[in-house]
Amino acid sequence: MSTLYIARFIISFSWIYHGIFPKLLHIAPLEHAMTASIGLSETTSYWITKSAGVAEVVFGLCVFIYFRVRWVIYLNILALTGLLMLVALLYPVVLIDAFNPVTTNITLIALSLILLNNLNQKKG
Repeated sequence: MSTLYIARFIISFSWIYHGIFPKLLHIAPLEHAMTASIGLSETTSYWITKSAGVAEVVFGLCVFIYFRVRWVIYLNILALTGLLMLVALLYPVVLIDAFNPVTTNITLIALSLILLNNLNQKKG
């Protein structure tokens, strides 16, 4: 399996997994705590979390399908950076936990850069 397809699969899988399991099938306590930290009602927090889960699954599928489209990969990098900053602002204690957004997001950004590099090599 090529580096291109490994990066494609891992990035897509991460978005889809993080949309389905901690948001759609079961709202993880951390997801609830982050939305609650900005003072949202239980109902609003619930629907924002569920909507985020749907958006993550859709985006993961888009990355899987359109992995050769550079702006999709750039959007992925921007989204991962933005989500990392959002967590740092809303719930910074998470940044020092095991398997935290720092290690996850930076790894996925690195895979995105590998994907871009691979696409650039194939172009040239």
